[in-house]
Amino acid sequence: MAMEGPARRRIQVAEHPRLLKLKEIFNSKFGSIPKFYVRAPGRVNIIGEHIDYCGYSVLPMAVEQDMLIAVEPVKTHTLQLANTNPLYPDFSTSANNIQIDRTNPLWHNYFLCGFKGIQEHFGLSNLTGMNCLVDGNIPPSSGLSSSSALVCCAGLVTLTVLGMNLSKLLAKYKSLQWDKVLRLEEVQTELGISLEEMLLVTEDALHSEPYSPEEICKCLGISLEELRTQILSPNTQDVLIFKLYQRAKHVYSEAARVLQFKKICEEAPDNIVQLLGELMNQSHKSCRDMYECSCPELDQLVDICRKFGAPGSRLTGAGWGGCTVSIVPADKLPSFLANVQEAYYQRSNRSLAPEKQSLFVTKPGGGALVFLEA
Repeated sequence: MAMEGPARRRIQVAEHPRLLKLKEIFNSKFGSIPKFYVRAPGRVNIIGEHIDYCGYSVLPMAVEQDMLIAVEPVKTHTLQLANTNPLYPDFSTSANNIQIDRTNPLWHNYFLCGFKGIQEHFGLSNLTGMNCLVDGNIPPSSGLSSSSALVCCAGLVTLTVLGMNLSKLLAKYKSLQWDKVLRLEEVQTELGISLEEMLLVTEDALHSEPYSPEEICKCLGISLEELRTQILSPNTQDVLIFKLYQRAKHVYSEAARVLQFKKICEEAPDNIVQLLGELMNQSHKSCRDMYECSCPELDQLVDICRKFGAPGSRLTGAGWGGCTVSIVPADKLPSFLANVQEAYYQRSNRSLAPEKQSLFVTKPGGGALVFLEA
């Protein structure tokens, strides 16, 4: 049924083994049955690395692996969280007094972030409690946004319990006053030129040797104190060299690759896989050499993936390091997986336990959903 806000779907839970198992565990845990279920997928960034916070678009893909939450609203104001994975202990708290310990990244804090985010953004109070059982099959700490999926799931759970949809809430939402910071995308917009032209500007305006804080201050006409307090973030205030040319060149070239990737997908030429793979390979080279967000292990894994049949392979996720994403023709998948496992994990004595957590296949997955039992 199409509707505003998050999609909702009525289903027969008995026809979905994972949901049925979740329902049974929920009943065993809470002595009742869920009123609805919420799903949010993991995602992988196909191309577009470290450019989103510079103002440019990236091209992510939802994966088939996801987070599921079974939910029952209750009349009390207690929020009870449980997880099907015994590694993650139960947690309960008042729905109207959410405290999040930022120094201790326990699993339930991600749920609380989504819950409290909805609460604070829309000025909600006197929230009802709920029983929630979480089940996830997204490999953790692998750059596939398992924590983000849990936060999204929690936000959608909260909206659904409150009987609201996103469009109504967004209509109430007031625009945030962002600090006036010139991001790289804003420089391009102000100049009114293309990304390709911005790369030429980068060549002309910046030298490839690293800049010192003193040289930056001289260029901008500011003091070191102003540089530290007004421009640099707390974790970069003591940095002694700044590779401005390399970082700008990565951002503008990567932003251009995202648009090229999108255009190729829309036009769907006969050699589409080869063309997309070439862009992914260029992306990895730029991440490795210009942005320096790779590592030797990732570079080796990328080379192995290309050797055994991936037209394109690149790093993705987790900021620095992370995992690789490869585009592989379906008919080459069995040999690709076997060869990569042997060449990277077995020969180098790297752990592959559990195997599905380290090396797996996915097609594009669906988006977030609310399931209602028919």
